[in-house]
Amino acid sequence: MQVTETLSDGLKRELKVVIPADDIAGRLDTYLEDLKSKVRIKGFRPGKVPTAHLKRLYGRQAMAEIVSTMLNETTTKVVDERKERPALQPEINLSDEDAEKVLAGEIDLSYTMSYEVLPSFEIGAFDDIEIERPIVEISDEGVMEQVEQIAESNRSFSPKEGKTVKAENGDRVTMSYVGKIDGEPFDGGADENGQLVLGSGRFIPGFEEQLVGVKKGDETVVTVKFPDDYQADFLAGKEATFDVTVKDIEAPGELVVDDEFAKGLGLESLDKLKEIVRGQIESQFGQATRTKVKRQLLDKLDERYDFPLPEKLVENEFDNIWRQVQADMERAGKSFEDEGADEEATRADYMKIAQRRVRLGLVLSEIGESNEIQVSDEELQRAMYEQVRQYPGQEQQVFEYFQKNPAALAGLRAPIYEDKVVDYLLELAKVTDKVVTKEDLLKSDEEEDEAAEA
Repeated sequence: MQVTETLSDGLKRELKVVIPADDIAGRLDTYLEDLKSKVRIKGFRPGKVPTAHLKRLYGRQAMAEIVSTMLNETTTKVVDERKERPALQPEINLSDEDAEKVLAGEIDLSYTMSYEVLPSFEIGAFDDIEIERPIVEISDEGVMEQVEQIAESNRSFSPKEGKTVKAENGDRVTMSYVGKIDGEPFDGGADENGQLVLGSGRFIPGFEEQLVGVKKGDETVVTVKFPDDYQADFLAGKEATFDVTVKDIEAPGELVVDDEFAKGLGLESLDKLKEIVRGQIESQFGQATRTKVKRQLLDKLDERYDFPLPEKLVENEFDNIWRQVQADMERAGKSFEDEGADEEATRADYMKIAQRRVRLGLVLSEIGESNEIQVSDEELQRAMYEQVRQYPGQEQQVFEYFQKNPAALAGLRAPIYEDKVVDYLLELAKVTDKVVTKEDLLKSDEEEDEAAEA
C-alpha cells in the first residue's frame, strides 16, 4: 500500500492511497480457496470445484466484498499510522469507471480519502474560573403558599340555587363553548363541559371577567385577543370569539388547611404535606440553579477557548438546528417575513450558535478524556430505563431500538458525559452562593440577556 499526502491545509487532509492489484488478487485467491470447501455445485464433488469455475460464478461478488473490506481496513490503518483523529468518518472518492476496472482486476485500487482532523489545544487550569450560584431561600411562608394552592385546587363547590343567581369571582362556572376566529371554529377551542373558577386567571386574559354576572342557562358571546406570546403560534395575537352556554354555577366551599385536609390527600398530617412540598420546591429550584450555573460555566469556557473548527462538524450542527427552525415555523404556519426577520441574518445567528456548540463540545470532550471521565454501564442503563418508561406497552421495542442503534445509545450517553464533565469543572472552579428571589432564579436566558443589556 502506498500513501501520498495531497493536501494539508489547516484541519483539512487529503490522501491518495494505492493498493496493488496483486494484493487484491491474492485476497481473491484466498477467498475462493475458502469458498471451495463450502460451496455445493451440481456436477462437482465437495471441495473439487475448479477455482476458475468458482471465479466465473462468484468472482465479481467476491471482489466487491474484498474491495469494500480493504477500503475500510486501509482507511483505518492510514489514520492510525498518521496518529490523527478525524472529526468525522473520512470520505472516500473512487470513480465508477475505476471501480469497474478494479472489480475486473485490471488496475490497482487507487482512491482519495479526505477528512478534517480534530484541532489541538491546551486545556489549562480551571481554578481561576469564578461562578456565582443563585439560590433561593425557601421560607415557611413560601411552603405554606404552595400548600394553600394545593388546597385551592382541591376546594369543594356546591350549586348556587335559583335562576336569578349571578356568577361572582370565586364561583365555578360549568359551560359549553365554541371558539372562533373570523367566524370559523379553530382546533382545541371547544368544550362541552368546561369548568372555570372565575378570577383564577386560567383562561385567556379578559375571558373570565366577561362571565362575572352571568346566570345559569345564559347564552353569551365572549370576545378576547390571544396574547402575542401565546403557546399556540397559530392563535398568537389573534382576536377570537367564544359562543358560551352557562350550564351551572357553583359557590366555593370553605378553605381549611389542616391535618384532616392532608389525610384526604393520603398523608398522615399537615406537617408531612409541608415536608413533601418543601422537597418539591427544593428540587425545582435546584434544577433551575443547576441550569444557571452550567450556563455561566459554558459561557466562560466559550470565552476562554478559540481555535479552528472542523467545517463539516459545524455544517452538520447548523443543518440540525436549521431543520428544527424550519419545522417550527412550518408548524406555526409562519415565515421570516411574518416574524419581521431577515432570513440571512437569522442563518448567520444560528451559525454562531452551531460554532459555539461544536467548540464547547470539543472542549468538554477533551477535558473528559484527559481526566478519564467515563459513563458507566450502570448510568447508561438507568438512562435507557428512563426512556423505556415513557413508552408503556412498547418496552421491548424500545430496548431493541437502542440495542440495534449505536447512534441512539450515543445520544443517551452524551448528556450524561457532559454533566459529569461539568461537575468535575465545578469542583475546581470558585463557586460562591448568591441569594436571589424566586422570580430572578426562574427567569429565562432571554429575559436575563435583555435585563443585562438594559
